[in-house]
Amino acid sequence: MALPHSSSTFLFFCFCIILASGVTKPANAKNFTLVNQCKETIWPAIITEGGNFHGEGFTLESGQTAFYNALNGWSGRIWGRTGCSFDKNGNGTCQTGSCGTSINCTSAGSLPVSIAEFTLGDDIDYYDVSLVDGFNLPIVVKPGGGKGNCSIAGCDGDLRQNCSSDLEVKNNGKVVGCRSACDAFNTDEYCCRGAYKDPVSCLPTNYSKSFKQVCPAASSYAYDDRVSIITCSASDYLVAFCASR
Repeated sequence: MALPHSSSTFLFFCFCIILASGVTKPANAKNFTLVNQCKETIWPAIITEGGNFHGEGFTLESGQTAFYNALNGWSGRIWGRTGCSFDKNGNGTCQTGSCGTSINCTSAGSLPVSIAEFTLGDDIDYYDVSLVDGFNLPIVVKPGGGKGNCSIAGCDGDLRQNCSSDLEVKNNGKVVGCRSACDAFNTDEYCCRGAYKDPVSCLPTNYSKSFKQVCPAASSYAYDDRVSIITCSASDYLVAFCASR
C-alpha cells in the first residue's frame, strides 16, 4: 500500500543505472544500490507513485549490482520480477511481478509481489517492505549514513518454501509466489474493507501471521504498516534481493 505523501512528491525523479562502482549524485539526491544475491537472474522494476505508472526496468544477473539516484521528493516502489523473457526490443512477460509487456514498467506489479516502498524528503524519509500484495522474492532495505530509527526493513525468509497450499502460485509445478489472503479470497475481512475498513476491526489473520512469523520486519496486512514503516534521514539505501538482514 502507498506511503504517506503530498502531491509535490511526484515532481522530480532522476534515474541512472550504472553497472559499476563509483556513483556521483546531485546534492539533493540519494544513492540506491540494488544487489541480486539470488541464485537466478531477476528483473528489478521501479515505478514513481502517481497516475501514470512511469517506470523503469532492467536485467540484474545473479551477483550483479546496479545503482541509481533518486531526488528528494521522490515517492515510489522497487521490486523484483522473476522468470522473465524479453526479446531484443525489450518486449516480453514475467512469471511474477510483471508491470506491463516491456522491460520498462507501464503498470503496477502483478500479484503476488513483495515491494520496497519509499518516500524521500529533505529532512526525513519513509520506507518499508510490504507483503500486503503477496510475496515473490526476499527483499531487504538497509539505510546508510542516516539519523533517526534507520533500522533494516524487509524479509530475508523465503515464503515460497512454506506457503499455504491455498495461496500458492505455481509455474510448471514449482511454487513461484505466495498470494495474500486478500488476493486469494477477496473478502472484506482479509482485504480490510467494509465492516473491516479500520485498524480496530481489521486485525491479523492466520495467513498474515504466517507471513509475519517468517518476515517480522515487513508489513503483512493492510494496517500492519503502522508499525512497519520506518522514518529515517538516510543518505543512501541498499536494496538487496535474497540477502540476509
